[in-house]
Amino acid sequence: ILMSGGTRCNITHHCDIAGIIRAFGRNGRFLHSALAALPPTDVIAMIEEAGVATKVEDTGKIFPVSNRAIDVRDALVRMATNANATIQADCAVVSVERYHSGYQILTAGAGQGGGSVSCQSLLITTGGRSYPGCGTTGDGYAWAQQYGHSIVDTVPALVPILNNATWANELKGITIERAAVNVIKSAPSKIGDSPKPKKKSKPQVLASREGSFLFTHFGFSGPAPLDVSREIARHPDRRRLALACDFLPSIKSDALALQLKERRSADGRQQTAGLLGDYFPRRLSDQLLAQAGIEPTTRNAELSKASLQRLVASVKDTRFEINGTLGFEKAEATAGGVELKEVDSKTMQSKLQPGLFFAGEVLDLDGYIGGFNFQSAFSTGWLAGQYV
Repeated sequence: ILMSGGTRCNITHHCDIAGIIRAFGRNGRFLHSALAALPPTDVIAMIEEAGVATKVEDTGKIFPVSNRAIDVRDALVRMATNANATIQADCAVVSVERYHSGYQILTAGAGQGGGSVSCQSLLITTGGRSYPGCGTTGDGYAWAQQYGHSIVDTVPALVPILNNATWANELKGITIERAAVNVIKSAPSKIGDSPKPKKKSKPQVLASREGSFLFTHFGFSGPAPLDVSREIARHPDRRRLALACDFLPSIKSDALALQLKERRSADGRQQTAGLLGDYFPRRLSDQLLAQAGIEPTTRNAELSKASLQRLVASVKDTRFEINGTLGFEKAEATAGGVELKEVDSKTMQSKLQPGLFFAGEVLDLDGYIGGFNFQSAFSTGWLAGQYV
């Protein structure tokens, strides 16, 4: 919670239950009962009742008005304490064993000391494998397997993408508020090459997303790249993948070509350096011109029809080779986990082991960036709490 949303905590998303379900793709339908038990509106009401005012931003993300994740964390701790829950920090679970008709949990730790806890019901909410420095090292998967559960292969999700196109990496820090990205099975002929504007076979699109796009010194981050990163991490041969970027999805190619043509005619004496000035920061404009083979000192009037076509392609369909992701160390979520078919979605109880429950990211559930994964964790945890 403390590191989420840039330390502001993106609590949930401003949408209905259907919107949350869509964010999880084909696995989203598993969340119907959980979201019915605790929808986004109830999460917000609960947080506000605990003393944390919330706000909705233009992206639909919901944050505390204070922009302090610690306020959300402290509110949840107060709620747990008021419900007579015992929180044992610095106390690791060493093993989980069947004990009579229930379970025995063996623990060890410097803070609270070691010991054991016996219980009739066991709820595993250990998260996935992302940001292992926080303790999410995948322990819950082994305990699930111990009782017969299958684990869908885990890969990092919502993770920055690596590429080594020098010109793009030099744009580090530049953000495009809205870009469209596609992960495709088609590698460009040269790293960071803009395709020639000619007909070619349509590549297979593995994932698509629109949103903010951030250039970094190692590749790409921001909501749009993060949302498609799971498909990259999961693919067995990343060398066959490319990231196709439309840096101006609000304008169709034909319309952009017409606008650039009109600008060429109206400002023929001006240098092409300013041709994309209405759309992008100067550093990005210069690089897009360079990818189209256009010198920024060229006069607009000197641009040929073919040059304009290359420039449109540079803006609307630049492709990058993909060199992988930053991995679990920098992933905001984990794709994969406990097989959903083995868990009762109406109670969160194991179908294989009585008294065993799962909730949150330890399950094979991962959604888009924007508070969706927190909502899933809150709702599945709330539903399981009705039955443990």
